[in-house]
Amino acid sequence: MNTSTSRKMLIAGLGNPGPKYARNRHNYGFLSVDALLDAGTARPLSMGKDGELHALRLPGIEAELLALKPQTFMNLSGKAVAQVLRFYKLEVADLIVIHDELDIPLGRMRLKMGGGLAGHNGLKSIAAETGSQDFARLRLGIGRPEGKMDVASYVLQDFRAEEQGIVAKVLPASVAAVRLYLAQGLDAAMREAGQFNACPGRDEQG
Repeated sequence: MNTSTSRKMLIAGLGNPGPKYARNRHNYGFLSVDALLDAGTARPLSMGKDGELHALRLPGIEAELLALKPQTFMNLSGKAVAQVLRFYKLEVADLIVIHDELDIPLGRMRLKMGGGLAGHNGLKSIAAETGSQDFARLRLGIGRPEGKMDVASYVLQDFRAEEQGIVAKVLPASVAAVRLYLAQGLDAAMREAGQFNACPGRDEQG
């Protein structure tokens, strides 16, 4: 990872395009990128229909950042990510992906580098298009569905009314985690992200 002003870094939040999906659990990555854009100074960049791309400056962060919301639908997220990496001559090490995570409870988050894809179709697509799984991921917990609800149906549901207040606490914390990753590196950001809990007192799931 290179955070000098001579190199850009790409922050890609995953989700599905259009108002139908805007508040879905699966669009947590989009919501986090929106929070990042609000936290800094952003200007739109043209990349065609495959993505919404912004140049982003965050206060106190020297790196020039690119913030991406792929518009290719979740299962083809890698198409937009790989397109930006190629155009700006970035490496996979210059990428951080923000996405929803079933194996972490709502209100919690984890940051990690590389590893498995946990059945997440957006991550699978990025790995397939870039030829690597060695990119940073900020995993925003949504928990698993209760009872026998199908996972695919669950992730495409909107956050429930009682969940929206939790999400509102997580989003600024996700911005803080990204800022810390950019400023101080992986280890510091992993610790900070792992300690965050928007729902203290809830039973731990992971």
